[in-house]
Amino acid sequence: MVVTNPRLIALLAEEQKADLESLEKQFAHHLEYTIGKNRYNLKNEDIYKAIGHTLRDFLVDRLNSTHARYRDAKPKKVYYFSLEFLMGRTLMNALICLGLYDKIKQMLSGFGFELADVLEFETDAGLGNGGLGRLAACFLDSMATLNIPGFGYGIRYDYGIFNQLIANGGQLEMPDHWDADGVPYEILRSDISYSVGFFGHTETRVSGKGKVQHDWVPGETVLAAAHDYPIPGFNTNTVNHLRLWAARSSEEFNLDYFNHGDYMKAVQDKSISENISKVLYPNDTTEQGKVLRLKQQYFMVCASLQDIITEFKDQNTDLKELPNYIAIQLNDTHPSIGIAELMRVLMDNEDWDWDEAWAVTTKVFSYTNHTVLPEALESWRVELFEKLLPRHLEIIYEINHRFLEEARKSGKLEDWEIMAVSIIEEGKEKRVRMANLAVIGSYKVNGVAALHSELIKQTIFKPFTKIFPEKFNNKTNGITPRRWLLQSNPDLSNLISKKIGNQFVTNLYQLKDLEAFASDTEFQSDWRKVKQTAKDNLIKLIRSETGIIADPNSMIDVQVKRFHEYKRQLLNVLRVIALYRRIKENPSKEVTSRTVIFGGKAAPGYYMAKLIIKLINHVAWVVNRDKDVADRLKVVFLPNYRVSLAERIIPGTNLSEQISTAGTEASGTSNMKFMLNGALTIGTLDGANVEMLEEVGEENIFIFGLKTQEVFQIKERGYNPQEFIYQNEELHRVLLMIRENYFSLGEPGIFLPIYDSLFYSDNYLLMADFDSYDKMQDLVAKEYLDEATWTKKSILNVARSGKFSTDRTIREYAKEIWNVPTLDTILPKTLYNLPQN
Repeated sequence: MVVTNPRLIALLAEEQKADLESLEKQFAHHLEYTIGKNRYNLKNEDIYKAIGHTLRDFLVDRLNSTHARYRDAKPKKVYYFSLEFLMGRTLMNALICLGLYDKIKQMLSGFGFELADVLEFETDAGLGNGGLGRLAACFLDSMATLNIPGFGYGIRYDYGIFNQLIANGGQLEMPDHWDADGVPYEILRSDISYSVGFFGHTETRVSGKGKVQHDWVPGETVLAAAHDYPIPGFNTNTVNHLRLWAARSSEEFNLDYFNHGDYMKAVQDKSISENISKVLYPNDTTEQGKVLRLKQQYFMVCASLQDIITEFKDQNTDLKELPNYIAIQLNDTHPSIGIAELMRVLMDNEDWDWDEAWAVTTKVFSYTNHTVLPEALESWRVELFEKLLPRHLEIIYEINHRFLEEARKSGKLEDWEIMAVSIIEEGKEKRVRMANLAVIGSYKVNGVAALHSELIKQTIFKPFTKIFPEKFNNKTNGITPRRWLLQSNPDLSNLISKKIGNQFVTNLYQLKDLEAFASDTEFQSDWRKVKQTAKDNLIKLIRSETGIIADPNSMIDVQVKRFHEYKRQLLNVLRVIALYRRIKENPSKEVTSRTVIFGGKAAPGYYMAKLIIKLINHVAWVVNRDKDVADRLKVVFLPNYRVSLAERIIPGTNLSEQISTAGTEASGTSNMKFMLNGALTIGTLDGANVEMLEEVGEENIFIFGLKTQEVFQIKERGYNPQEFIYQNEELHRVLLMIRENYFSLGEPGIFLPIYDSLFYSDNYLLMADFDSYDKMQDLVAKEYLDEATWTKKSILNVARSGKFSTDRTIREYAKEIWNVPTLDTILPKTLYNLPQN
């Protein structure tokens, strides 16, 4: 229904007022009437909720205005499909983007509350596992800031990435009920829900026109309910949204079972249905886990496509125009089943023939690849796929048949290459290769760093480049400076702003102006004060979280990221053990004081990654209690790494560890966050490190280790880690300390699998790179002592980080893949004041 009453239209168009008096009235209203509190029982938690609802009013106001603007302009829209959105905390980010931070801070201060204390009550929305989900969150921020009509689609998991506890040095996983106390800025769209089917069978009939028609008859149906999260742009009226789907049973309650006394059976179907959105990434080592994970993927894309098409039909009559108004970006292979689903909708529901449906589908989807590791490419057993999504498997078979026919006719591929590009992997167990489906069904395929984009063309997708050379392109990842500088490091933001102005917040290349002050002694002094304050805060955090007392003047050396063997946290701890040995052998030796910080979660079923976490904690226990070491070396594992913790760690870091095996990391984004906050990087030429080197200059970054081609070569000729172990006596002794239980006296043999892995196989070439890494760390320690030179390099790292903004990345997507415009806004182009710490 469209409202036509002039009075109601005028009231709906009335904007929220942002003056202090109006804010106080809104806040008090929500405190009393929305939260239900009075002056006798207020807590900081209640203040947080009332602020959240006050902010929600502003967000909804601008969200509605944004939608009205889009409705009038009818621009092409972008829909970002991702199974992960690692949003972190929202409230402070939204306050900054809306220009309300200082006003809300002033208002609360007048009432006797501190905004910083209130903000701590927000729980991270951990609806993602790592970099892929955080990238999606940064992209949404940049699309809104650039006024691009861009929206996210994902799943509203009841439980996000688990909470990590450390017990006896090992990781324990606890449920992350991130929304237990409610989400004040969430908008439940009770009027938007869609039916999603699973299982069942396909029926074939001949229509009245003599056309063969396929009908899928699902054996199970679930409802997808919409929950919206407003995404405000910075210094703009634009507020887009992230729409997350929650699974709801199509039958709330079976009264017949209940009346016969079977109370468990009465609610069983509801519980099974709602399991779909219960937890992020269920353990898929079991058959039930695999089914649930594939269910999640289809659930998300099916509901999202229904939503997109419903909205499209509301303003357009011809679905053949879909590519002119819709662009769907697949964030990795998880949502690639959407290609088969759109084909099903167009053919089975809209009665299109194959060719016209395929022509539209392949102009709508584009695909971002996030891995160069063949074993990480997603595939599903055909048997499972056929059971869960029978009609989609039929469509995939037909896509594959037609594609392979064309590939053979082209004469560009050899027989083995035909097998490699097939969506169906033949063998003892047939599998559906989702990456191949994504490449074939998308009009563009991109990697996420220059090196990565070249590697996928040379390795996993090489045969495809002979058929679709124009499809492949690069879009180097970035980060949003609003969260990763303005929000997480306001002191540094203000120092920069005083020197070069604040336009860098929306044009990160403006940081280049800092180069003129890199050698300025007064500016260097101010820079060091800001860094030291951040370090002092981090040292306090370490003590409160772990009880470890570290030297605030030590070099803060940090490696925080998801735990995986290719990221080589193990290489870092091996070098820590080597440094510890040197101090023990010569306690009077001059050593640059260093605090080595680790953080990150291992997948619950990843045994080796969890064992590495345990080793780090056992090494920390030994090193930190050794009086010979004192404050010269401390080892810290900060548990439960998450977005809000990263915001506190990164500003206080001196040295960023980006040490993955060359050719394994697609891009990395933590490297960019540390660079933007003035940390120097020690790393391999892997992922986006290559482009960081190009931007910052080799004298301002510490690069070590084998290059990608050297890694390939050493593996091709037969890599033997023992050659490197026996050439390096110190390395050999470090390994023996692990084997002989120096760090595991209470659990003898517990770390033997780590020793065996390094000694006999060493899949990620730690032994080959150890000597180069060790020597580079010695150079780092020496250069850190030269205060002026280190500070200059720190300033230059920030000054030359402009490329690594998601604003730049999104502009490239918009121009070169999506073909979408930016829209003018009614706000002036002067920035809001930067938040004051």
